[in-house]
Amino acid sequence: MDQNLTEELKKTFKGDIATDDATLMSFSHDASLFEVKPKVVVYPKDATDVQNLVKFVEEHKKNHPELSLTGRAAGTDMGGGSINESIIVSFGKYFIHGPSLNGKVATVEPGVFYRDFEKETLKQNLIFASYPASRELCAMGGIVNNNSGGEKSLQYGKTENFVKRAKVVLRDGNVYELKALNEAELKAKMEQKDFEGDLYRNMFKLINDNYDTLNKAKPDVTKNSAGYYLWNVYDKEKGIFDLTKLWVGAQGTLGLLLEADLELVPVHQHRDMLIIFLHDMSHLDQIIKEVLALNPESFESYDDNTLLLALKYFPEFAKQLGPLGMIQAGFAFLPAFFDMFTGRHLPKLVLQVDFTSNDLAEVEQKVATLKEKLRPLHPQTQIAEENQEKKYWLVRRESFNLLRKKIRNKHTAPFIDDFVIKPEYIAEVIPQVTDILKKHPEFIFTVAGHVGNGNFHIIPIVDINNPSVRTAIPEIAKQVYEIVSKYHGSITGEHNDGYIRTPYLEQMYGKEIVSLFEQTKQIFDPDNIFNPGKKVHGSLEFAMNHIRTNW
Repeated sequence: MDQNLTEELKKTFKGDIATDDATLMSFSHDASLFEVKPKVVVYPKDATDVQNLVKFVEEHKKNHPELSLTGRAAGTDMGGGSINESIIVSFGKYFIHGPSLNGKVATVEPGVFYRDFEKETLKQNLIFASYPASRELCAMGGIVNNNSGGEKSLQYGKTENFVKRAKVVLRDGNVYELKALNEAELKAKMEQKDFEGDLYRNMFKLINDNYDTLNKAKPDVTKNSAGYYLWNVYDKEKGIFDLTKLWVGAQGTLGLLLEADLELVPVHQHRDMLIIFLHDMSHLDQIIKEVLALNPESFESYDDNTLLLALKYFPEFAKQLGPLGMIQAGFAFLPAFFDMFTGRHLPKLVLQVDFTSNDLAEVEQKVATLKEKLRPLHPQTQIAEENQEKKYWLVRRESFNLLRKKIRNKHTAPFIDDFVIKPEYIAEVIPQVTDILKKHPEFIFTVAGHVGNGNFHIIPIVDINNPSVRTAIPEIAKQVYEIVSKYHGSITGEHNDGYIRTPYLEQMYGKEIVSLFEQTKQIFDPDNIFNPGKKVHGSLEFAMNHIRTNW
């Protein structure tokens, strides 16, 4: 953005504006593969600042078509969703108020870190159930805009289930509230002779005219962050039309979020965890079936490569945890160290099954029942001792967080990191996917995920400067997504599209549905002000040309 435009912006913008090289380079990265340098980073102080930003871009867009706005909270997106070449709107400096609780509903601004949010909700014995694995790193704006999910999504579902209201700024620069409307309220909105009335009339027509087509397009899985969730907006049976169902997961491509009302759930008093160690996956499908029949709160997994990674890079792993974390990590990995040094094979897959309830006898009974059901399959199992569940979650969560960092001369390459298939297909699909990766020996990879939802995070570790690695990325992605589509799954369950997956949405949904996505973007944002290149009109060539080389 040239100096004249920057000076003009300052006339109506009270917040901070940064154009120095250090800031621009910092905001040219998130947790993805990409480097996309913005022209300016702005830190709005209040809603009026955000409104004036939108009006500024709208006013100058004709003569400066490159202008756009990308909202950013903590910048932990793994798909490149929080970077762009124009204006980054950082909410992490001033939009940090909340949560304020009203019963089981928390109102919060987008820049609040989840770790701080949870400290306040736990004071009321409440929790936001769809927090992601990056819980110590991420902020609430990213959780809402990406439709995040995590270890508790098996029981509670994703963020889309918990957003009751969204306060947003749309393309006309005005503030609106999105929430569930009944038929009378919807009719009143559509009768308005203004921007909001046009928005509701056009969206209702698009969804109602294509109602059956959209519902058939909905992926046959319990978690999905791909595309716009048009099938979720209009519930004909209940007569409810709810644009929060579209906004959640739209990745800031429809406008900018100011605050959200989020429903919380009570924390259960008791929990019990069964750890299942599998040295082969011959009975995996049957084990999954027996586990899911008992309705666990979470059902997670990680493979032997995840353990080996943590062991191989243990100093880096332990360092990021701090002194106490190092001690805890040492104890957590002690059995694995013993197995490795004595030449014994690590388990191929570790499954964590977490049961919770306010009735201690209930969770104990479920663990006992599961052990009995699994006895004929002869898996090695271990009940986590009281208050020892944390050491298993340590491996699961922190090994995933380690994958966000550079490890010596290698870096993680998240590009097939979030696909979803129905749990009954796991034993078929995972070997097919890993066979594709094994054909590329330059890719070291781990397999971990939310096995109860069939949602897997396969994150290769590579030398990204190796030309063969950069060439292989789109080839591998195409092959993996062909398998996912064959099983009617989703290419992303919770990490969203960003630069990395938007080009593959047509492969997943087909041209007709992608056309409806494009029409949705046109209704909300015809001038392409908000976060261009994500959800629609994504370019694989642009993505591959912006892979980061310096870490």
